[in-house]
Amino acid sequence: MEEKLRLAVGIMGNAASLLLYAAPILTFSRVIKKRSTEEFSCVPYILALLNCFLYTWYGLPVVSYKWENFPVVTINGLGILLEISFILIYFYFAPANGKKKAAMLTIPVLLVSCLVAIISAFVFHDHHHRKAVVGSVGLVASVAMYGSPLVVVKQVIQTKSVEFMPFYLSFFSFLASSLWMAYGLLSHDLFLAPLGILQLVLYCMYRKRKSTEQPQKWDLEINCEKPIQRLQVNQENEEKPVHFLKGEG
Repeated sequence: MEEKLRLAVGIMGNAASLLLYAAPILTFSRVIKKRSTEEFSCVPYILALLNCFLYTWYGLPVVSYKWENFPVVTINGLGILLEISFILIYFYFAPANGKKKAAMLTIPVLLVSCLVAIISAFVFHDHHHRKAVVGSVGLVASVAMYGSPLVVVKQVIQTKSVEFMPFYLSFFSFLASSLWMAYGLLSHDLFLAPLGILQLVLYCMYRKRKSTEQPQKWDLEINCEKPIQRLQVNQENEEKPVHFLKGEG
């Protein structure tokens, strides 16, 4: 019964993760249509690529015992294809500075992924230690991936708009985190359960940051309008002609 429940939760986690990885399709449809990346950041997609690389490797029989984490392999393998597609589209339509930034972030991600795979495969010779190494690095990568929406908070405050902070990316992150946490607990996997918990904590922190900063923006906007209104009134008073009464002077 427990095995069937674990499999069911794994399938639902795959579905939620698929929605998460596919969420940027709407964003990149806009990028292609406008032929510009505008103010969108490439950081979330590059960090997601690192996360997918590491957890695909984690789920393979080289690291895990046989195919015990097969659902992890399938969804993250698909995630690799999607994230590479998004990064290539971003790189094609980005300006020179954006292309340079994307390249400087993508190259280290590929190097780290290869390094972790080589070390875990050739330095350690049992599944326990391989899972410990790959899982530890994967946790760090996942924290970075699920915390990456924070890079646009400054942009939101400056522009007074959430246009470049996709809602569905955050929503599906929360859903996928919940399901993978449940899957990790049912599997007694110490590197999948904490992952979900950390993702949920980061999501709650991010939502709190968003809700507390938003009123401040409106306060600043209202306060800035008051001196502008006073200045307009003063200018109108200065422009009014002065009429002298007869007998003056």
